[in-house]
Amino acid sequence: MDLNTKQTKNTPGRRGLLRGAAVACCAMALSTAGATAASASIPTARTTVNYVALGDSYASGPGIPTQVDATCARSDQNYPSLLAAARNWQLTDVSCSGATTTALAGPQGSQPPQLDALGVDTDVVTLTIGGNDIGFSSNLATCAGLTSKDPAGHPCQTFFTSDGTDRLAQRVEDTAPKIAAALDAVRQRAPHAKVVVVGYPDLFPDDGVGCTGSAVPLAAGDFAYLRDTEKKLNAMIADQASANGARYVDTYTPTVGHDMCKPAGGRWIEPLVAAAPAAPAHPNAQGQQAMAATVERAVRCGASRR
Repeated sequence: MDLNTKQTKNTPGRRGLLRGAAVACCAMALSTAGATAASASIPTARTTVNYVALGDSYASGPGIPTQVDATCARSDQNYPSLLAAARNWQLTDVSCSGATTTALAGPQGSQPPQLDALGVDTDVVTLTIGGNDIGFSSNLATCAGLTSKDPAGHPCQTFFTSDGTDRLAQRVEDTAPKIAAALDAVRQRAPHAKVVVVGYPDLFPDDGVGCTGSAVPLAAGDFAYLRDTEKKLNAMIADQASANGARYVDTYTPTVGHDMCKPAGGRWIEPLVAAAPAAPAHPNAQGQQAMAATVERAVRCGASRR
């Protein structure tokens, strides 16, 4: 049975972007994460494919029109919505801004545990999580606050490594077992689902050359440190996906060159003082489209490797 059986709304621009991504199916963005040949494909037995999106603000799309859940800052133009529309899947989106791995199994304020959305009839799960576990937003705020002391240096890196240990790298390491536990919980709740772990897009210039200014108040020497921290986070998440039988989708590589330092129109990540309708240091509408295209490509590759 073709997976594309449930019609949902789309637009020509988004449809073209996602169709173009599918053509380059094997070019990039996918790790099979140790899955067997049988578990690597998306189920095709039923007419409706039940898709559940889990995760934090990089999945929910805060600030991007149209916001459909004020509590979770969730947009109907986030990557799960675009992916569901492209694949004609039935979407249950419980991604929520501020979510940590704890919010998957327990309540997040008034929101029920995200894992409650899963069941034995869940076919596909996407998960974007881990950034809030290492406190990335508060870390950025700390770094921005230190910039005035040494705008040409690296006060943020100095602060987080002052005791001889890279505390951000340690937080990434400490989050690894939480990701593993989350994936195990997903598997228990949705034993038949294909689980896709989506990494974080490129936030900072990949070459380490920054753009210190009013919109991005980070010291010139700290861009490389923050870039490396994000890469460590993504590498850890990829490792945990591989170790726990899930797919990892790399959204960093296809978004290089569209970081927060690029001019409006060319950037897919908003600076710390956002100009487009999106949260600071988060994907804007174009960034969510790019993430959707990358995940859709990975899904198509997986479905073709049966």
